[in-house]
Amino acid sequence: MNDKIVLTGAAGGVARQIRPQLAERYPGLVLSDMVEPPDLVPNETFVQAELADYLSMQEVLRGAKAVIHLGGFSVEGPWETIHKSNIIGLYNLFDAGQQAGVERVIFASSNHAVGFYDRRRRIGVHEPVRPDSRYGISKAFGEAVGSYYADKFGMKVMSIRIGNVADKPADLRRLAIWLHPDDLVQLIELGLTHPEIHHSIVYGASHCERAWWDNKTAYDLGYAPQHAAEDHVDYALAEQAKLAADPIGDRLQGGTFCSAEFNGDIDTIIKN
Repeated sequence: MNDKIVLTGAAGGVARQIRPQLAERYPGLVLSDMVEPPDLVPNETFVQAELADYLSMQEVLRGAKAVIHLGGFSVEGPWETIHKSNIIGLYNLFDAGQQAGVERVIFASSNHAVGFYDRRRRIGVHEPVRPDSRYGISKAFGEAVGSYYADKFGMKVMSIRIGNVADKPADLRRLAIWLHPDDLVQLIELGLTHPEIHHSIVYGASHCERAWWDNKTAYDLGYAPQHAAEDHVDYALAEQAKLAADPIGDRLQGGTFCSAEFNGDIDTIIKN
């Protein structure tokens, strides 16, 4: 694909791990963020833009055929912060993109959209969302917006419920949800090129034998992860041994995002 592709959140941690591969595959990649990444390569162009500024999004998306949307506030935070970047900003991106003729959007959703599911329960993409945080709420919102723009305007949208992007899984929880950068690039490429995408929700995970997720929608699109979490099991379990027990988070897929500020009934949650 030689058309203009915009990568939002280009200065963020996930983007830094995949930009070299994206720049190699897609010459002329346009990077967008509030601050310029310090390590631009010759075939990358940076355009400063803030998601919450609609005119700014119109400018960066002009002439774009696709967007890889990693931008937004990437952890839990106050509602005002989440709302500005991940609600208003997300809507601005889709709406300005539709007006600009963007054909495809890859949306970086999150496992935290379904974080309140029991770790002993295997889920696909058709179960109701169960966000574990204000951040998780914003990702569930983003999936809904993606569905709307696919149905209403014919955009092709892939929402990737990303687990944890890193070179290796950092603890026991990450053995179930780990995503190597190479495998994330593969999912993005499927979202940018597969002819049968409408609004596809997939899980962003490499080959994880301990997975809590049924990733059939990704495999049906041809996804074939190249990295396996169990190759790093000794490291992950050694790191897990350094962590304090979390009576709430250790039972739920969202981990500490569930236990933070928690004042609910864990037994009722597990039953539902």
